[in-house]
Amino acid sequence: MKQRALTFFTVLFVLTSCSVEVKKETIPQKAEPETPYVYVLGTAQDAGYPQANCEKSCCQRVYKDPSLEVYTSSIALVDPISEEHWIFDATPNFREQLKLLNDQTASPKKLPDGIFLTHAHIGHYTGLMHLGREVIGASEVPVYAMPRMMNFLETNGPWSQLVTLQNIVLKHMKADVAMQLNERIIVTPFLVPHRDEYSETVGFKIQIPGKSFVFIPDINKWHDWDRSIVELIKEVDYALVDATFYADGEIPGRAMSEIPHPFVEESMNLFENLTSEEKSRVHFIHLNHTNPLLIEGSEAQIQVKHSGFNLAKQGMVLK
Repeated sequence: MKQRALTFFTVLFVLTSCSVEVKKETIPQKAEPETPYVYVLGTAQDAGYPQANCEKSCCQRVYKDPSLEVYTSSIALVDPISEEHWIFDATPNFREQLKLLNDQTASPKKLPDGIFLTHAHIGHYTGLMHLGREVIGASEVPVYAMPRMMNFLETNGPWSQLVTLQNIVLKHMKADVAMQLNERIIVTPFLVPHRDEYSETVGFKIQIPGKSFVFIPDINKWHDWDRSIVELIKEVDYALVDATFYADGEIPGRAMSEIPHPFVEESMNLFENLTSEEKSRVHFIHLNHTNPLLIEGSEAQIQVKHSGFNLAKQGMVLK
């Protein structure tokens, strides 16, 4: 009787062990694309989501459920062939976004091969502080910047210390002049109108084999630009464009003309005559904490998707 019981438990143990092993083998693994791609690191406006000192319901829902947090707008350009990657805008969430990127690529490189800056508003360059002696103490990380942006970093502390200690090496960009990052990737900055108190503002066109992207996280009204955003959307495969506010009146008691971004409603009206395929190229990004597009299932989200457009999502791979 003891022998039969021993045999039964031995068989049971073997079967259980095998079933556990099979389960491990069948768990799907996240596969990195084999060609260059864009990886979305964040979609919120400069201050992130939730925003400091916000007692509104839009932010309180995130304090109650931290999984709803959204990092500040930024993208990464990844080349898995050469194991290189670049970040576009160094945000206040640089720490978390660097971890996101390193987890995504599983690359032995822990710092980007370069950082491209759009302009000198807080959500787009202040993450550089993590490269200094107080944190990483990085060595010669290339930072691509326009002339006024370069001068701002070189002549204002604490950013000037990053230059002096060679934590970063500034690389000059010129509007509409393409930069060949490697044999597969070309990046071209272009000027856009914005509140340029400290620097000029640029968007970027990214070209990889068979695909092209534009990244315009910040711009004044579309009609202030001397180029046609509609025609630009027709030229590329993905357009990540400014969606700071969904509609007028989103910030009660404040004149929204002081912060003249294109409202999402305005953009959808402007893009109305695009084909359905062209509309699908549009991915709205850079959402203020008041923007209802941050809330899953909101009427605003439903309207955007029903109209044929897309929302950039943190962790999204565009390939």
